Amino acid sequence: MNRPSRPTALPHDVDELLRRAVGLSGHCLGDLAQWLDVALPPRPHAAKGWIGELVETGLGAPAGSRPEPDFAALGVELKTIPVRADGQPTESTWVTRVPLVNAGHDTWRTSAVYAKLACVLWMPVQDAATAPLSERRLGSPLLWRPDADQEARLRADWQDLMELVMVGRVDEITGRHGACLQIRPKGRNARQLDPGVGVDGHLTRVHPRGFYLRASFTAEILARGFGLAR
Repeated sequence: MNRPSRPTALPHDVDELLRRAVGLSGHCLGDLAQWLDVALPPRPHAAKGWIGELVETGLGAPAGSRPEPDFAALGVELKTIPVRADGQPTESTWVTRVPLVNAGHDTWRTSAVYAKLACVLWMPVQDAATAPLSERRLGSPLLWRPDADQEARLRADWQDLMELVMVGRVDEITGRHGACLQIRPKGRNARQLDPGVGVDGHLTRVHPRGFYLRASFTAEILARGFGLAR
């Protein structure tokens, strides 16, 4: 197994991106961090974001959270996803922030959610229950584009959820809303408040929210992509 090195430039095309991703698969996170000169997180709760940043570094993507895909020139979003030994995801997957102001300006095809999910490079990683952080291994990459049925389901969820956001009913959204895509609180702490629209149509302060893919939906993606039995 070849030892990966830190890329000096962005991949030129999707094929090169996939070759780099294949080069990372099978390696332990601790070894990758050492080879790429990336420090291990000091606290376990910081590991989730750190894994994504580590893989971004190994693939040559600029780090940071952006409304466009990680590899914007290629139209490819990177998502690391923790999985059990049977390939089942263990948690929902962060997509992007929910626009709480001017929410009616976007259509599905112009939304940040669509931009993030139009083409995703999935990088499975052993879940935390399987091994310590430094010993967790990356699995084989999967390049995914939603088929017509998957996109229709995502679009329906997005439209239903955004209708509630636009009329100021974001606080009524619960984990029961959305079959594939859901909205959940997203903030540094419970005291964080962002500008939003109230039910009276006026600006107010609300807790920030994020779009997430349900684990059942990502399990479907991985099962189809890797030919796993469900």
